[in-house]
Amino acid sequence: MPRLTVESQIRQEFGKNANRRLRAAGRVPGIVYGRNMEPVAVSVDPKDLDRILLSDTGHNTIFTLNYQDQERDVLIRAHQRDPVGEEFLHADFMAVSMDRTMAFDVPVEIVGTAEGVKMHGGILDLVVREIHLECLPGNLPDHIRVDVTDLQIGDSVRVEQLDLDADKVKILSDPDLTILTIAAPSVETADDQIMLEDETAEPEMAGGDQVEGSQPAE
Repeated sequence: MPRLTVESQIRQEFGKNANRRLRAAGRVPGIVYGRNMEPVAVSVDPKDLDRILLSDTGHNTIFTLNYQDQERDVLIRAHQRDPVGEEFLHADFMAVSMDRTMAFDVPVEIVGTAEGVKMHGGILDLVVREIHLECLPGNLPDHIRVDVTDLQIGDSVRVEQLDLDADKVKILSDPDLTILTIAAPSVETADDQIMLEDETAEPEMAGGDQVEGSQPAE
């Protein structure tokens, strides 16, 4: 897949007022930083940020950022949104070296339908949604796929059971960490039903007297 390219502009003005004017003009202020480089203040189109963050690789997307006569491989390390309007307020772009390993949080993707869910009504409980790992940027997987097809009620999957190429990826998450479980379905017992009926029954006074506020039968 060809690398995404984002055009940016160098920012000449700084401060809250300058950033406010920039956002009013349809741009998002940002900063580019990394090893062995001076930080560079830039602005980008918010549509480009949405395009990247909503892609399959999301915040792990490595793309080319152009500014002036330079281009760098970067990823969106952090971004801020307005809590009310959801507009982007700021973005941090971290320059990456394709020959140096980095730490990433990669989302878990469930593959298949568990036998315990399909045949016995079990419930899949996803405990961990991302796995922390280290690899070269070029070896970064889009997702970590977990096949649950053969799992029965009571089964679980731990980090140590993941099938990843150890020559390309180093898992940093705890090997004993549970990723998901197949739980038994909740069953309403007879005692539960009796308690529910008792709670919803019309209350009566001792001796068959009418409850206060009710009308006597004619």
